Amino acid sequence: MENDQLLIEIIQNGLPLVSRPYAAIGKQIGLTEAEVIAKINNLIEIDVIKRFGIVVYHRKLGYRANAMVVWDIPDSEVTAIGHKLGQFNFVTLCYRRSRHLPDWPYNLYCMIHGMDRKVVLQKLAELIEQCNLSQVQHQILFSKRCFKQRGAIYYSTSNN
Repeated sequence: MENDQLLIEIIQNGLPLVSRPYAAIGKQIGLTEAEVIAKINNLIEIDVIKRFGIVVYHRKLGYRANAMVVWDIPDSEVTAIGHKLGQFNFVTLCYRRSRHLPDWPYNLYCMIHGMDRKVVLQKLAELIEQCNLSQVQHQILFSKRCFKQRGAIYYSTSNN
């Protein structure tokens, strides 16, 4: 159990940027690479860890034009169109939300990242053309500032 808490504390701060991150973590806490991987898999299976993925710091990588595109899709088509949008490699998030009528008619959201606004707008034009969305009301909301971006916190020594 103590190893589990230590493992969680380490991985919630990000994996080491080395070719074998689980081996590096194992070395820190006295486990083999295979034991670290098995423990992470077990923590996922027993729902201690709900999601295990990466957080990409787009701005640090030079992606300064980040835009959420919101769409007013007919409810009968939103699932199919959401799946289509999600197939594009430059769409990093795509999800459905409830409308808030009359002020907010949008029910499908997708995120597009680019080095500059021109690139993002070109990618949006590609989506519109390839998914036949030219008649669909949408807005593009460019990010102005990032306030917080990080993975989940499951355990902290400050909780003791």
